[in-house]
Amino acid sequence: MSYRKTLKLICGFAGGSAAVVFAAAAADSRGYFGEHRGEGASRWSRFAVLHAAQPARTPVNHTPVATGPGWDFNWDKRDPSVLSNGRKRESVTEDPSSEQDNSKPKATRHILLIRHSQYNLSGNGDTERVLTPLGREQAELTGQRLAALGLKYDVLIHSSMTRATETAHIISKYIPGVDLVSCDLLREGAPVEPVPPVTHWKPDAVQYYEDGARIEAAFRRYIHRADPKQKEDSYEIIVCHANVIRYFVCRALQFPPEGWLRMGLNNGSITWLTIRPSGRVALRTLGDAGFMPPDKLTRT
Repeated sequence: MSYRKTLKLICGFAGGSAAVVFAAAAADSRGYFGEHRGEGASRWSRFAVLHAAQPARTPVNHTPVATGPGWDFNWDKRDPSVLSNGRKRESVTEDPSSEQDNSKPKATRHILLIRHSQYNLSGNGDTERVLTPLGREQAELTGQRLAALGLKYDVLIHSSMTRATETAHIISKYIPGVDLVSCDLLREGAPVEPVPPVTHWKPDAVQYYEDGARIEAAFRRYIHRADPKQKEDSYEIIVCHANVIRYFVCRALQFPPEGWLRMGLNNGSITWLTIRPSGRVALRTLGDAGFMPPDKLTRT
């Protein structure tokens, strides 16, 4: 069998690594790597090629090292291992079952962030910026989707702006019995100056200063691990705005908040955050609108 046919056969049966080893060994035996330096040197060169062709192995007890800042488990200031004054527990004689265990969260919070539906952009002021006919259809589809998930929702919180309030009331028809709560903190605004900057939207510095503090306050109120008294997992719906949702996602995942404008959200879309008792946060969906027909999708 010729050299080329043998190489092709090995590629087919053993894959790339075996082919590399065989080809290197054959080439070495024919002197393609240079003049022969004795049997010992030849065996050593073949061993080096064989070693280089092996895949890297990860130790069983390997701990990944973050390339940036590590995860802050006390990001919401509710880590039970930290005292209320921020000091770590120092005494090893403290009874964890009487204090720490009682303050340890046990439930998972699921927070579904809904962007309001399409609204009338030409309205003068908030009260005239009502949902368009298409926007009302979008809210109906979002409500149907939430109902189809079959979850037991605990509360439906919404921004006090007209477009979010109307969206929330339409959604509520599909999840009867869930309380509606209006909140001014969730109103749309400019959370933080985006990086990289954009040319089509440049709020004044004072708007970032005022809106940023308010939206951060909303984040601290609604995005945190469960209270220790909460026994069962909860599912909470928050209907608000694209800027608010994108800022919440960056903050919850401990990404730079200045990157919030790099994401886009369709009207009526669902963003799902999960917060574990340990303080771990997961993004299950970002701007999910796959339940809407393509002709109903907008991003205004």
